[in-house]
Amino acid sequence: MAFVILEPCQQEKAAECVSVCPVDCIEEGPDQFYIDPDICIDCGACKAACPVNAIEEEYDLTPEQEVYLEKAEEFFANR
Repeated sequence: MAFVILEPCQQEKAAECVSVCPVDCIEEGPDQFYIDPDICIDCGACKAACPVNAIEEEYDLTPEQEVYLEKAEEFFANR
């Protein structure tokens, strides 16, 4: 499982999550930050640091939020 950055990041892009990630799996995209699901170690540091509560665990996503996991997978697919 991985953590996923959701819609509130699109307005804020605060970036506190980037500096606390121990494996550097968070990158800035054109509209928001993304967590690489293949590198994320599920430590939760990013979720705790996010000031807008934009980060959830993959298995806690609602069906409407699953699009953000798909966006992250697409973002990292060509890397």
